[in-house]
Amino acid sequence: METLNRIRSKALMERGIESHLLYNLDGEGRQNIKDIPTFVTSDPDTIRKLIEKEKYHAIIICSDIHMLIQISSFGYDGRLIFELQGLGTPEEALLILQDFKEHIQRHADALLYPQTAHLRQLIRSFFPDIPQYCFDDPLDTRNFGYTAYPRKPFPVIGWIGRIQVNKNWREFLLLGQRLLKLYPGLYLWLFDDDTLSDSAELAGYRQMLAEDPLLSSRLIRYSNIPHELMADYLSIIGDSGGMLISTSIREGFGYAVAEAMLCRCPVLSTDSGGVRRFIFHNTTGKFYTRGNLEEGVAEAVSLMLDPLLRKQLVQNAEAHIRKHFSADLYAERFIAMLSGLEATSPFFAPDYGSGPEAADGNE
Repeated sequence: METLNRIRSKALMERGIESHLLYNLDGEGRQNIKDIPTFVTSDPDTIRKLIEKEKYHAIIICSDIHMLIQISSFGYDGRLIFELQGLGTPEEALLILQDFKEHIQRHADALLYPQTAHLRQLIRSFFPDIPQYCFDDPLDTRNFGYTAYPRKPFPVIGWIGRIQVNKNWREFLLLGQRLLKLYPGLYLWLFDDDTLSDSAELAGYRQMLAEDPLLSSRLIRYSNIPHELMADYLSIIGDSGGMLISTSIREGFGYAVAEAMLCRCPVLSTDSGGVRRFIFHNTTGKFYTRGNLEEGVAEAVSLMLDPLLRKQLVQNAEAHIRKHFSADLYAERFIAMLSGLEATSPFFAPDYGSGPEAADGNE
């Protein structure tokens, strides 16, 4: 959420719409936020006074049902838009929506969610009478991208996520073990936020490394890298002849994959849902069947051994992200949503439509 909030806030500010951020808890992601008013508090009275002072025209509440109920109870008379992101597997999303249903119907003026098939189907069936807006999350295509560095003398396989079940870190290490047998000089770079690891999963991760000295010696764990530096790491991985591997069980969007593409780093991924918006097998990236390690290794090897295919995938992927996922396009769709919810307000800019792709705009 930190990446999404930061990118869209800047995009809206460029259109003359002031955006503030509120988080219940502080975290490592705050280091990435610059020049955006940001508040960190879970105190209801402080939040109420902030809303009364700033007189927000609209508030977007990201997957926090308690915050939706709380702000509604303040008597806030602007638009409350409940955003659904990162709800996990379809089964987990179903349980969450069942728990949230009554409160969403009572307190939300509209729903916002990314173009993810299982989310769209669930939300439409649960909330047919609430205005819904479904469009892709944005990327900072102007400032985040490829930079050339001296090429590493060894291939690097990258992974970005959290040491949690849904991110499926274990499968990345299993793939790494097999690839190391084929490429002894290979290195694995794992990027995570060490403050968000699941304790049981972290124990399993450490045990797996302890049992495999070669894997342990070839894996470098990077924790809490500032977001602006990730473009450099991804560029280096791509130029090394390696790739980013995404092993997630379920992704609502998949920022790590999209950002790798923007940095000309080829991607091999499980079919985790949201990544279908930008991975087209053997056109912009590669899929493998989650759990099928032999298939995953074969696809990775093909990326490393076929320079023509690799070049085509990298070029197609970067062009696709720049065309369809820019912050400017997102801002147009977002402003169209605000205009649709409050067409009579002079605050909203009625000139912005939902973009040329109707299916990706206001639904």
